[in-house]
Amino acid sequence: MRTALFALLLIVAVAASAFQLTSRDIAPGATLSLRQVYNGHGCVGSNRSPALSWQNPPAGTKSFALTLYDLDAPGKGWWHWVVFDLPANSRGLPTGAGSGTDLPAGARQGRNDFGETGYGGACPPEGDVPHRYVLTVYALKVAHIALPPDASPSKFALLFEQNALAKTSLTARYGR
Repeated sequence: MRTALFALLLIVAVAASAFQLTSRDIAPGATLSLRQVYNGHGCVGSNRSPALSWQNPPAGTKSFALTLYDLDAPGKGWWHWVVFDLPANSRGLPTGAGSGTDLPAGARQGRNDFGETGYGGACPPEGDVPHRYVLTVYALKVAHIALPPDASPSKFALLFEQNALAKTSLTARYGR
């Protein structure tokens, strides 16, 4: 009985200290607000990136990276946001950081599938079922990603995966 109790306490302690992503602007599984919706291509929104916080990165983290990806976009999905070279001591981004004005020193943004640098909000085709938008923060074992900001978002994602010590995600939905 004592062994089972110890194992349960250990599981709870590990879960409590796991690398995790939260947002005061987006609840897991919730619908994105018009603040996070793109303004263009038939969509009318504020195109403001959500506030994000991450806790308990693994030891050895040298930087962070972030992506926002639409799993349900026609074709092979749609990259809405790529952020990299976030300093190892960073623990979040404020609302609107995707405009480039409130990023930590040294952080850079890549090109999204709209062909722009920075945050591009949700904009699924009209009449589609609500799409799933996955925000992922990667704790990386490297301090810098050796790609130019205009590299394809999928190249960034591949390097993030290859250099990840851990990752944590938050999924929200949006349809129109």
